[in-house]
Amino acid sequence: MRVPFIKMHGLGNDFVVLDARSEALPPIGPATVAALADRRTGIGCDQLILLEPAENADFRMRIFNADGGEVEACGNASRAVALLHGAPARVETAGGLIAVEPTGRGARIDMGTPRFEWNEQPLAYAMDTLAMPVGWDGLEGPTAVNVGNPHVVFFVPDAEAVPLDRIGPEIETDPLFPERVNVNVAQVTGPASIQLRVWERGAGLTRACGTGACATTVAAIRRGLIAGRSATVHLPGGPLEIEWNDDNRVLMTGPAAESFRGTFDWGDFA
Repeated sequence: MRVPFIKMHGLGNDFVVLDARSEALPPIGPATVAALADRRTGIGCDQLILLEPAENADFRMRIFNADGGEVEACGNASRAVALLHGAPARVETAGGLIAVEPTGRGARIDMGTPRFEWNEQPLAYAMDTLAMPVGWDGLEGPTAVNVGNPHVVFFVPDAEAVPLDRIGPEIETDPLFPERVNVNVAQVTGPASIQLRVWERGAGLTRACGTGACATTVAAIRRGLIAGRSATVHLPGGPLEIEWNDDNRVLMTGPAAESFRGTFDWGDFA
């Protein structure tokens, strides 16, 4: 069975997109996802995106990290899918309903409302999520924000100096986070400017993380670290524009691109 795919990326955070909206695919499991995501023996990607029909939205977007685990949200993938769809749409995700709108070379995404309660992250036990009384190897007092998926944000003097490749997996899998967590290290560089690096659960260091940029901007606003309610977030792959508007919605604007298309034999990866 030959299956078509579209390879896309948002600021270098790359995806294999499988479009099953008009023709169903066989059930996809973690082993198949991980095999397709392998950069040596598969197609290679940070996340695999599966598009399916939906009853209460224009379509459904399922998101799988490179390790095969299914997650709730992905901002960069949302922009890529908006570009692929080519028109405004309401999209069902495991993290809730989002609205996407293509804008030339990219898209504007309404990511919904952020969540702050400890059990909405979730955490293993109750604590203040604005300045959590926890730390790991010099990283202390993060803010927890769920923007469809869970993030902790550490504000640091120098984001590049943090050994995120070493400490990221330790924090991601800490028992404090029963569903694991995305780890952000952020440096405020101006009244509306943030430098950000992200360790994504199940994917590792990526060149960009849309939900991480959203969570970090919200955290910076809540802690009074930036002026106003918007920021340009500079990631290794490039900038994203984030706004937390007066209606409590988080809006993300940024580029996305199609890299190439192809087909693969499903049996080679099942």
